[in-house]
Amino acid sequence: MTSSAILEELWTIIEDRAAHPVEGSYTTHILTHRKGVDKALEKVGEESVEFIIAIKNKEPKAIASEAADLLYHTLLALKAAEVDPSAVYAELESRRKP
Repeated sequence: MTSSAILEELWTIIEDRAAHPVEGSYTTHILTHRKGVDKALEKVGEESVEFIIAIKNKEPKAIASEAADLLYHTLLALKAAEVDPSAVYAELESRRKP
């Protein structure tokens, strides 16, 4: 699976959980939490710190794991804010210098 395909698959799952909550699903738990978007943002903050620590400690396996957690929770926060990742991709593309 390509790197972009896995992000698209995760987004599809996140959208499905938002539209059709599943009991016991972590994604559903974050998206329907009583704190609303704040819960997703708390997780982004937590995972950011863990990612930074992993890099500072030069732990390649932990870096990859924490980066994955950070990307996943960023997608959850985007969903909670009703922003499609395509807007992020378009922004990144617009910043690309020829």
